[in-house]
Amino acid sequence: MTRARPASTMVAGASYRVRGLVQGVGFRPAVWRLATSFGLRGEVLNDGEGVLIRAWGPPDALDGFSLSLRREVPRLARIDDIVRQPLPGGPESDEFRIVGSGAGRVRTGVVPDAATCPECLAEVFDPANRRYRYPFTNCTHCGPRLSIVRAIPYDRATTSMAAFAMCPACLAEYGNPGDRRFHAQPNACPDCGPRVWLADAQGRELQPPSTSDAIAAAAAAIRAGHIVAIKGIGGFHLACDATNEDVVARLRVRKHRYAKPFALMARDIDMVGKYAHVPDHDRSALTSAAAPVVILDALDAACRLAPSIAPGQSNFGFMLAYSPLHHLLMSDLSAPIVLTSGNRSDEPQVIANDEALASLACIADLWLLHDRDIVSRLDDSVVRSMSGAPRLLRRARGYAPESIQLGEGFADAAPVMAMGAELKSTVCLVREGRAIVSQHIGDLGDAATYADYRRVLSHYRELHCFSPVLVAVDAHPDYLSTQWGEACARQDGCLLVRIPHHHAHVASCLAEHRVALDAPPVLAMVLDGLGLGEDGTLWGGEILLADYVSAERLGSFMPVPLLGGARAMREPWRNAFAHLAQFIGWDDVCSRYPDLAVVRRLSAKPVATLRAMMENGFNAPPASSAGRLFDAVAAVLGVSPETCSYEGQAAIGLETLAATAPGEPGDDYMGEIMHGRIELISWTAMWRSLLADLARGLDAARIAARFHAGLTLTLSSMAARLAGHHGIDTIVLGGGVFQNRLLLEAVTLDLGARGLRVLSSRLLPANDGGISLGQGAIAAARSLCRA
Repeated sequence: MTRARPASTMVAGASYRVRGLVQGVGFRPAVWRLATSFGLRGEVLNDGEGVLIRAWGPPDALDGFSLSLRREVPRLARIDDIVRQPLPGGPESDEFRIVGSGAGRVRTGVVPDAATCPECLAEVFDPANRRYRYPFTNCTHCGPRLSIVRAIPYDRATTSMAAFAMCPACLAEYGNPGDRRFHAQPNACPDCGPRVWLADAQGRELQPPSTSDAIAAAAAAIRAGHIVAIKGIGGFHLACDATNEDVVARLRVRKHRYAKPFALMARDIDMVGKYAHVPDHDRSALTSAAAPVVILDALDAACRLAPSIAPGQSNFGFMLAYSPLHHLLMSDLSAPIVLTSGNRSDEPQVIANDEALASLACIADLWLLHDRDIVSRLDDSVVRSMSGAPRLLRRARGYAPESIQLGEGFADAAPVMAMGAELKSTVCLVREGRAIVSQHIGDLGDAATYADYRRVLSHYRELHCFSPVLVAVDAHPDYLSTQWGEACARQDGCLLVRIPHHHAHVASCLAEHRVALDAPPVLAMVLDGLGLGEDGTLWGGEILLADYVSAERLGSFMPVPLLGGARAMREPWRNAFAHLAQFIGWDDVCSRYPDLAVVRRLSAKPVATLRAMMENGFNAPPASSAGRLFDAVAAVLGVSPETCSYEGQAAIGLETLAATAPGEPGDDYMGEIMHGRIELISWTAMWRSLLADLARGLDAARIAARFHAGLTLTLSSMAARLAGHHGIDTIVLGGGVFQNRLLLEAVTLDLGARGLRVLSSRLLPANDGGISLGQGAIAAARSLCRA
């Protein structure tokens, strides 16, 4: 772009403080080109607050530069704020320069890792290019960021690329403002950068003649039916041929992952389209810079994939090759591969070579290794399109740690460190009206995951020079995240704020939608497995009147005992017995329906002990859990296994079954409202209708669909009535149960038809992965109200 130099001879100066995702994305070269085109003199530099620009030139040129600055930004950049101020004096040079990084308080963001850009991909497959088949090709438009950065400002010396000195050719690119690799910190080539090699189980390097041959050899091993551990951007994966049932089943046995679906990687959209429907919004997600796993509806032709990939489900999780290494691997394969986390069941994904050789020794046959260290572990993000929009089910690679701008009124809140939940844990830092939510960490009950949780928290604090004034924790005292938050608050002398679990779900949704601090209350329906309520009991099916500061419980599912405590979350039959015994009576069930398969199955259990537990309350805490209601229905219909091997397995199976029988009526399956200080939803009528349908031989899929329809009518009619009573026009849907596409879409449609505005999570998971954001927003709001 060439702009004519303005005719004015008057010279003025202006400084521009730019905050947002503006480091490591080619922002300074873009500023240099823009300033040069306007004939400006001065400089641009990175510092702890973002990017600082000092420019001198005719006033109209400065005005034109200001207008263009927001519009002409690089592909991965995001500007949150530009502050322009007059600048006295004059420039030190007759040109516009890019200068070295400055120090200062860290207020800028770290850019998420980004999929390979088209320009770099073309170079990788161009035999005439010096980066031909080089698996670490990148530029300022793509490549690793969070996974390699150790500190801000984002410079090569503060990344794991510091170990690799650039060759003269790479240095020339790095120092040329007109090159797209200008200050691309991971810049490298075959002469100076990381290398990849293939190793056996003893860690001995196999000897293909070149780096590219190591990748080709790995592809050949996959074609031959082997399992290969591959070191990627954010951790190791285990790969095998997705069309080979024998190897997929072998991977399940070795990994001790017997039912949870495996993610798949494809070479391109055309390959994905052979196995799944790819509507436009999912195509956009697959091909985005984030390159997540996208949950897609399977085609009938999907039988060509191994049945063990997604047992009992009607969809697949596909991602596209997102690094040069993956592109090179997939170019040698004619079918998708399984690409699942490189770990043993329930453990964190491994990131170091020695760790991978030891930990994955009983799983992998070969290891594709490289020598660039992974600083931050990053799982693959997972997206599912629901109710017309892609929604994150797991937020990690490609999205974290991009900051979230909070609504109006939060800018002056005290800094908050929010500790998240026990499951699907994340942490969140809130400062100056922005929230930085970490990547998905996992379930803290695993010792290695809990250690990683503490490491991630420490890394984020160091990365952002973050000193909290408030520490926000879940109200449950037994959560490890709560206990670590208590320890951090004591050590740092911070005020500890305990946040009710379900209130945090509501606030998380409000925060990501940038609802203002002083906005009127909303009516929220929060459905999840369970969390500690404000009355000290276990909640999970709640209707709340809430804003950022407080939440009032208006309604709830009627509590049902969790027979065996935590075992009820893994064994759906326990919830079936508890629901039938409470809402109908076990003797009545047995007398009316002695021939039902579920009655025979449950009668074989220790019924006397179970009934005693319910009567005496021994190891059977009451819980209003929506998740356990789904488990109970799934168990009665024979959908769920005796013991679930992963969270949500029974509910997912029930949703999959219901999706095969759309359009079923739900009037007979509605809950009954028991009016009182808190309205309780009883499921007696629903269970009577369900058992009657089962007894008369109605297909289980139709029953599952009727259950979903009845629950939808119950929730939407109750929400509409309560919203009208309280003069509310906005409904929030939160909690992991609303990751059920049938339920979310039906409730959203019904409430919209009643004239109500519906908010639900998109940028953060509706499950506990979004809890830390809600905790941070609530603690910040309360601090402002106290001020």
